[in-house]
Amino acid sequence: MDQAAGLKSLFTKEQEPGGAAIGAPAAPVPAGTAARGRCRAIAVAGGKGGVGKSTVAVNLGMALSIAGNDVLLLDADMGLANVDVLLGLSPTRHIGHLLDGSCTLEELVLEAAHGLRVIPAGSGARRLAQLPNSEHAAIIRAFDDLAPPPQYLIVDTAAGLSDNVSMFAAAADDVLLVVCDEPASLTDAYAVIKVLSRDFGVRRFRMVANMMQNEGSARQLHQKLARVCDRFLEVVIDFSGWIPHDERLRQAIRRQSAVVDLWPSSRSGLAFKQLATVAEAWAEAERAGTDRIAFFGGRAMPAGRVTT
Repeated sequence: MDQAAGLKSLFTKEQEPGGAAIGAPAAPVPAGTAARGRCRAIAVAGGKGGVGKSTVAVNLGMALSIAGNDVLLLDADMGLANVDVLLGLSPTRHIGHLLDGSCTLEELVLEAAHGLRVIPAGSGARRLAQLPNSEHAAIIRAFDDLAPPPQYLIVDTAAGLSDNVSMFAAAADDVLLVVCDEPASLTDAYAVIKVLSRDFGVRRFRMVANMMQNEGSARQLHQKLARVCDRFLEVVIDFSGWIPHDERLRQAIRRQSAVVDLWPSSRSGLAFKQLATVAEAWAEAERAGTDRIAFFGGRAMPAGRVTT
């Protein structure tokens, strides 16, 4: 069976009942225990637009902040930024001003509720949507100058699989894939995994199932993706949790706030708090090679990856 046919078959075949979840998360640890001085960078990616990636990034960051962590949230969707909109912020400067030298990274930081700090990108700025890899690398390296570093950096990547997405995701310690129960979401998530594993040496991915009816459906979705990756790629896909359909979440989005802030005891609010607890329990990231550029890492890109 060729790879394309295999993907189609495995993604559409019904999951057999009773299967054990692959890569279930480790037992949680108490909140707020991330070690100071070592930032954990988590890239939130999804491939397909519309899977709720930015909503997950915002609520994960807010949940970690509520738990007592120092959290910085980077909007890395350079041309269509929306983290500031989701949190009701009004930035006067964005990443473009950092690149042209008119401000520092620290001067871009905005404060949201519960001490969550946000670095906004631009929206509708054609130049930011067409940055060369050298400027993506410059943004990542700018974080080396933040002292002290935060405990967590959440990176909300753009939709698709551009150099923007792959470089920011590869520079993080963990890649959290947001997947919903749609064939296009699964195939796009697989494409992200394939590129990051093949071209950047990422071997472990985390997955959160979004907009799900129940945990059983979420775990079946994870198993579909994990089975395909087991067949064609040498990677591990950990199940990190699921977010339910919840009217409170939609209301929070309309009110430009995080649901974990407005309605922390709602179904989605509790799910995001659980996701934050799981993230705090993740083991130290393992990456193949040490020559890839990384947030707070000061490492160089492999020859030929950074171009103008």
